[in-house]
Amino acid sequence: MRRQIFAITKKELSNYFGSPLALIFLGTFVAAVLFIFFTIETFFARGIADVRPLFKWMPILLIFLLAALTMRQWSEERRAGTEELLLTLPVSPTALVLGKFLAVMTLILIALGLTLPLPITVALLGNLDWGPVIGGYLAAILLASAYAAIGLFVSSRTDNQIVALIVTVLLGGLFYAIGTRGITDFVGGAASKILWAVGTGSRFESIQRGVIDLRDLIYYGSLTTFFLMLNALSLDSIRWSRQQTAYRRKMWTTAVLVGLNLLLLNVWLYPLVQARVDITADQQYSLSSTTKDLINNLQEPLLIRAYISENNHPLLQPLIPQIQDMLREYEIASNGMITAEVVDPITNPELEAEANQTYGIQPTPFQVSGRYEASVINSYFDILVRYGDQDVVLNFQDLIQVDQTAVGPEVRLRNLEYDLTSAVKKAVYGFQSIDAVLGALDQPVTLTAYVTPDTLPQDLAAVQQTVDSVAQDIAHNSNGKFVYKVVDVSDPASGVNQQSLYEQYGIQPIPTSLFSPDTFYDYLVLQNGDQTQVIPPQTDSSEGNVRTSIESALKRTSTGFLKTVGLWTPPADPSTQFGNGTDAASQYSQIRQLLGQDYTVRSVDLSSGQAPADIDMLLVIATQDMTEQEVYALDQYLMRGGSVVVMTNGYELAPDNFTGQIGLLPVNGRNLRDWLTSNGITIEDGLVMDPQNQPFPVAVVRQVGGVQVQEYQALDYPFFVDVRPNAMDTKSPILANLPAVTMSWVSPVVVDAAQNADRNTSVLMHSSDSSWLTTDTNIQPDFDLYPQFGFPISDTAKSYPLAVSVQGQFASYFADKQSPLETAVPTPSPDNTALPAQSTPYVSTITQSPSNARLVVIGSSAFPNDMVLSLSGALTQDRYLTNLQFVQNVVDWSVEDLDLLAIRSHGTTAHVLEPLSNQQEAVWEGANYVIALLALAGIFVAWRWRKRRHIPDLPSPTAPTVAAEGGK
Repeated sequence: MRRQIFAITKKELSNYFGSPLALIFLGTFVAAVLFIFFTIETFFARGIADVRPLFKWMPILLIFLLAALTMRQWSEERRAGTEELLLTLPVSPTALVLGKFLAVMTLILIALGLTLPLPITVALLGNLDWGPVIGGYLAAILLASAYAAIGLFVSSRTDNQIVALIVTVLLGGLFYAIGTRGITDFVGGAASKILWAVGTGSRFESIQRGVIDLRDLIYYGSLTTFFLMLNALSLDSIRWSRQQTAYRRKMWTTAVLVGLNLLLLNVWLYPLVQARVDITADQQYSLSSTTKDLINNLQEPLLIRAYISENNHPLLQPLIPQIQDMLREYEIASNGMITAEVVDPITNPELEAEANQTYGIQPTPFQVSGRYEASVINSYFDILVRYGDQDVVLNFQDLIQVDQTAVGPEVRLRNLEYDLTSAVKKAVYGFQSIDAVLGALDQPVTLTAYVTPDTLPQDLAAVQQTVDSVAQDIAHNSNGKFVYKVVDVSDPASGVNQQSLYEQYGIQPIPTSLFSPDTFYDYLVLQNGDQTQVIPPQTDSSEGNVRTSIESALKRTSTGFLKTVGLWTPPADPSTQFGNGTDAASQYSQIRQLLGQDYTVRSVDLSSGQAPADIDMLLVIATQDMTEQEVYALDQYLMRGGSVVVMTNGYELAPDNFTGQIGLLPVNGRNLRDWLTSNGITIEDGLVMDPQNQPFPVAVVRQVGGVQVQEYQALDYPFFVDVRPNAMDTKSPILANLPAVTMSWVSPVVVDAAQNADRNTSVLMHSSDSSWLTTDTNIQPDFDLYPQFGFPISDTAKSYPLAVSVQGQFASYFADKQSPLETAVPTPSPDNTALPAQSTPYVSTITQSPSNARLVVIGSSAFPNDMVLSLSGALTQDRYLTNLQFVQNVVDWSVEDLDLLAIRSHGTTAHVLEPLSNQQEAVWEGANYVIALLALAGIFVAWRWRKRRHIPDLPSPTAPTVAAEGGK
């Protein structure tokens, strides 16, 4: 039987290539694919290194290709009168059907092989993930097999090729259409899920993303098997006589039973979501190890409930199965600790009342536009995460991302695993207590009080008693996980001295007053593993304040608590306000909102010279200079082992005095810049301009009939530096998997190699080699004077560093200077009346930080600004989001929350194309057309040469060859 099948396959291929038919079909298919890929989908304009446009149109193209290839298979046999001859040969109908099926699939494999230059081209131009490519080709083969089986069956029922073509297209189109979003949205309810499961297109999308699901494989196998069986029965029925009624009934009954069994098999497998393999490079559609570790360590049951209305917005409907599958993944990975469910509150009044009253979840009004009318529906699309008494709610705005495409808005889930896991983490960590964190430690935490009791001022002696009481209470309830020690620095037997404390922690004796030679020690040092936190002297003797200081230091060095980000921005400046009263320089609400999803964000006031004790990192967005007291607070926070992120340069956003549009003003930021220079980081004067930039909506004035007209155009804007992965330190976790970042109005950030020789430094990103520097604050382009970029181009071009990170031991800028706080001490009154004890300032400068201190400097304070983000987001939503993700990554690294950073980076590997000129794009596109043409010519020549040598020309389409093979 096998030899008969191959003989039929060989003869059918000979018939295809014996005429221009095969070349016409293959050539048309490849030309359509290339045209769609490069022209309709504008591959180069997308800038993404993937082949999604190739497979996006594949289901539709295969319908027509398979209909054309199968229309003549049996219709031609019947028209030529060879069908009866075939059926009288000693060959089973199954062998005949399989032989023709293999011939059709061979042509499909050749057609798909001709498209391979496309993914190869993409791989040469960018970082291509081959997982979706393999999945896409596998999905195309499976889909083609189903269409081929349908086409062969239809062809066996008619002797008219045109009828076979039309019916095959209709049947294939029907199977594709019923699973599309338009049909499922129109039907709605449970019926939409059934249609989605039956549709060939929806199954195709599932595989082509890079996930091999057993359910999809069984589905395509069932569809192919069923129609091939119908094809064989259709042929066999021709041989049945009118007297063989019982046999005919038996065969069709068998067909019905086989069809029902295949249907039941698919229904039984439908809930089996875990039987799949994720072949994407970074396991994009699988839970990360960080997420699994988090949910495996749950101590209490956790509930994830999705409130999703069955009647929802059409653009949100396709996302519901993805949410259901992801929730199922969480439930499976938790070993019973997570209950995940999807409910429709509208159909359950009790659940709706609970959602509204307890969790504040309200339905969202969506406007739905039909063909003849528009209506508003109120629907739910929210997710609740509840752990103990803590709950976190994600609404649809937190979950989705809307991208504008050529065919309209495209709605997709933003990063579902990250959103869910960060919500779980927030709920779990909000529920934990200090006792729970101490209990989870592998080794005890040590809190050491370095004091000099004999010289300790009276008011601080009372505070020290409170410290002893609080610390001993924590130690008593910690089951040995918290150790409190008091070391008298003045005691020679203590084993410490001034020199050792200075070298190890950078702490020095504190003067009792400004003019007194007497000094004392009053420091707390918390040692948690390799993490060290220096707690400065406490001046508030209240137990609550002391406990907060100790617990905050413990939280900063431990996992299991929400971190607190201290955000410093300059006060509002009337001189930088626009006509609508907004102050562009101090607008950072989007950064606050974004960081607030994972951290507690607090605005901090550093004017007192001290940073709050309960913050885990300090984020400074300095559009203006800082006072000396504020810089001192910054310095001392870093000396205590804190993490500091500074976004600044010598410019701030301000309205142009003449046009009212965005402009730049130079700022004298000498205090802050001097402090950075003392740490080996210099922010140079000037702004970087780069020919590799991101388009920006620019107001352009042009002459129309002698009248000046101002309009906004998306033009190349050299001030918006486009940084791609080849200009990033991709080894740094800060930039892991970031596809691109736009640095707006950025200044060079230079690291002094000698000064930072003993620290871990990283130049996070730099501009291209063709960039240059300008000191001109005119940021409005003049294309009449400078046609290329709207600005003059410097003859000196080179790459400039734009952001750096440094970790290690830092020396205080104020080590050899008088503290700004000392200069603020009020002078004694003429009668030498002593100041009240509680008002006496005790000033001591920590001159050296521990080795875990971190400093990140970014040469732009404008790129996270609300106004700049909204303007850039209007043109490129992806870049707008990657800028925000960059800030998130910086904060994650600063607070050493690498788990959260890993979750956010999971499945987001940068797949971007290298920038190409128009000429280069044309060359690559033309090369693909030429390769396809040469491949077609080579296939045709090779087949004709092989046919002349091995296969003689035969008059009959199929029968003689089969008879010869059958007689062997």
